[in-house]
Amino acid sequence: MELNIDLEKEKKEILASYRSLLRVAKYSKSPDDKKQIRKAFDLALDAHKDMRRKSGEPYIYHPIAVARITAEEIGLGTTAIIAALLHDTVEDTDITLDDIDHLFGPKVRQIIDGLTKISDIFDNTVSIQAENFKKMLLTLSDDVRVILIKLADRLHNMRTLESMRRDKQLKIASETQYMYAPLAHRLGLYSIKSELEDLALKYTEPDQYDEIVGKLKKGQGVRTRFINRFTLPITRVLDAEGFKYTIKSRPKSISSIWNKVYRKGIPFEEIYDLFAIRIILDTPPDKEKADCWKVYSMVTDFYQPNPDRLRDWISTPKGNGYESLHTTVMSPTGKWVEVQIRTERMDEIAEMGYAAHWKYKGQQDGESKLDTWLTRIREMLDNNNSGAIDFIDDFKLNLFSDEIFVFTPNGDLKTLPSGATALDFAFEIHTQVGQACIGAKVNQKLVPLSHVLKSGDQIEIITSKKQKAKEDWLNYVVTAKAKSKIKTALKEEEKKVASLGREMVQRKFKSMGADFSSSNVAVLEQFYKYKSATDLYQDISKGKISLKKLKGFKVESGVLSFEAKEHAEEKVSKKSEHSGKAISKDMLIIGDDEKDVPYKLAQCCNPIPGDDVFGFVTINEGIKIHRNNCPNAVQLRSNYAYRIIRAKWLSQKEKEFVAELIFKGIDDIGLVNSITQTISNDLNVNMKAISFESNDGVFDGRVAVYVYDTDHLKSLMAKLRKVEGVLTVTRGEAYDTHHRK
Repeated sequence: MELNIDLEKEKKEILASYRSLLRVAKYSKSPDDKKQIRKAFDLALDAHKDMRRKSGEPYIYHPIAVARITAEEIGLGTTAIIAALLHDTVEDTDITLDDIDHLFGPKVRQIIDGLTKISDIFDNTVSIQAENFKKMLLTLSDDVRVILIKLADRLHNMRTLESMRRDKQLKIASETQYMYAPLAHRLGLYSIKSELEDLALKYTEPDQYDEIVGKLKKGQGVRTRFINRFTLPITRVLDAEGFKYTIKSRPKSISSIWNKVYRKGIPFEEIYDLFAIRIILDTPPDKEKADCWKVYSMVTDFYQPNPDRLRDWISTPKGNGYESLHTTVMSPTGKWVEVQIRTERMDEIAEMGYAAHWKYKGQQDGESKLDTWLTRIREMLDNNNSGAIDFIDDFKLNLFSDEIFVFTPNGDLKTLPSGATALDFAFEIHTQVGQACIGAKVNQKLVPLSHVLKSGDQIEIITSKKQKAKEDWLNYVVTAKAKSKIKTALKEEEKKVASLGREMVQRKFKSMGADFSSSNVAVLEQFYKYKSATDLYQDISKGKISLKKLKGFKVESGVLSFEAKEHAEEKVSKKSEHSGKAISKDMLIIGDDEKDVPYKLAQCCNPIPGDDVFGFVTINEGIKIHRNNCPNAVQLRSNYAYRIIRAKWLSQKEKEFVAELIFKGIDDIGLVNSITQTISNDLNVNMKAISFESNDGVFDGRVAVYVYDTDHLKSLMAKLRKVEGVLTVTRGEAYDTHHRK
């Protein structure tokens, strides 16, 4: 009986969540819209009726939640809501794309086709997730709603990640940090981007996340009182001038505070912009710019602005449509406060990104800007013949970057990512201009291809017909378009060089009486230790390899052979030397079946017993162990999730590991002595290397110490923090023996 009652209760809850979806769907109010949404809801409810999520709740809650985010937080209309409700049906149930087409038309079909997760198995060296992302971007060229619904889907998955296994949580959180948050940022969805980053941090760095949340809660009352005092004179003058407005205070996101505290080493108490004051004006389109500047002058009448912190995104909006006027001013209590001034239209675009542009179509060139961005994506996809992982890395570079505004000799404005070079600009003009570029004039001065551009620069490109793309050009560019075009040009050049090498091998084989066959070429590859014939041909063509060595080869009835004993011996000795380096097996258990297998510790993060770790199956070096918070962990988990295996330390005290400690403090006579005394005498810890630098009364120090595990390391750090003059003690990411002998 109890089950029945539960089912009845669930039915009521499902209907309640459906009704709340209708309430927030502000662009779907007509009877026909409601009828279509109801039809989609009924179909999804029936299709998923026997399915439950990991948390145990009915699966239908997920599509309703995704549809709600799509409508309420992104502001999309009926078509998107229907597609969100049905986004998992084709993948997980008996419903086909033809059924969708028949019931809801080709547009919904096209969006759901784009949303249907990829299920083919790709070759093992490529991340399935990266391929999925690439496919998603291909569909984006057809309809941007695919990406927006995909982001809503990811946001709901992140909000309900508690019920997942720890390794799954880390994989999904890393992927979110690596690909989905930057995409939300690029589409102007700032609130979604911040929430995705914060939720990812909650799972990748749980302790640090909780610490920041605790500190923010603790200081909430003080902040509220400060904001009320700060805004009082501004509200009085705004009222006197007859402005219609609202003032909000927006706290800085947890992930951006984490970045400052743990990446840049700024103490929490010293982060001056923990929150921003936002003044939102209700003003007609033709008065927007003038009114925002009027309010700016009122704010700066009361508070002194920092001239280096003025950002005018109203005169030149960001590439993702963001418009706002930002200034940082000094409060009477000596704190810097960021003030953002914008209109309601600008605020809606900032919160909902490109989706909000359609509402203001005609007043703003938002859609044309979106088209420009989509055209760039299409160009990248068309010219991209690198692997999915390279593609994602190049694409990501262009997602998060700030922008600069530069001009052609004719005065046309071009937008490029911050850090772009003269060579990037050349490729932005045209592929042929880029490939023939030999230099540039920036503001009439001659500069090299690698010259980094600044906003306001005027650039003229100098070309030569004899110029060709070069390998080192890849180091000079930051835009994905330029990288992609250079790679394509290099591959074409490589093909020409390889075909020349191939002819040389053909001629040599003919003179030796050997057949030009794949098996004979494979013998050459083995002899010269090459993984592919193309690489072999290229190096033969460039003269790096001499074919004279083939004199010692035997040819019998066209078949080539060589004596490989010494090579085999060499390999055996290398192998034994290699395996000898593996660390004693009894300290770490790897994989679900907790087997003992050889492994290596990754140098990028230098894990020690007690750290949360995972194993990564490399192509050439077996299993490498990384810390969960390794700088490379997010990228590895996101791109190569299928090569990640679980690992955990067994408690042992037999072996010592090297860990690096970084100190900062006030220089004082005898301070180095106090630190080394504490390490060596008081704690009986051995040191491997030590270096201290003093600069204007402040010192920076690095000490490499031998410890047993993280508990040992933590107690050492706690003792060292008590040494007078030491301000901070942090653990280094890695101990690099090349730099410190």
